[in-house]
Formats: sequence, C-alpha cells, structure tokens
Amino acid sequence: MKMVKVIEVIASSENGFSEATENAVKEAAKTVKNIRSVYIKNMNANVENNEIVSYAVNAKISFEIES
Repeated sequence: MKMVKVIEVIASSENGFSEATENAVKEAAKTVKNIRSVYIKNMNANVENNEIVSYAVNAKISFEIES
C-alpha cells in the first residue's frame, strides 16, 4: 500500500515562475524523500517601478511515505 503526503511551500526567484517552482522542489528535497509531483496553487509577481522584480509560487509537493 502506498501512502502519499502533501506539503505546501512558497518559493521565489528573480528569473521566473519556472525557476521558482524548481527552487520549491530543491528546497523541499533537502528534508523530504520520494517527491512524486508538484502542483502550483498560486503564482504572483512583485513589481517595482513598473518592472517585475521577483516571481513567487505557492506549491503543493506530494511525496511517497516509506513504510
């Protein structure tokens, strides 16, 4: 029987949503094993002087629990 757990994380990047998502997975992987998927719940960007200065994602990361 497989058990899957989901955690929610927020990650950011100065280069785009894709890199922010990669950062979420990389950081989660430091403490979580067997990551199976990432679902982006929300995306937002911070703007200064009419320019985007950073991108952020609210990600749900699922991983298989070892028995």
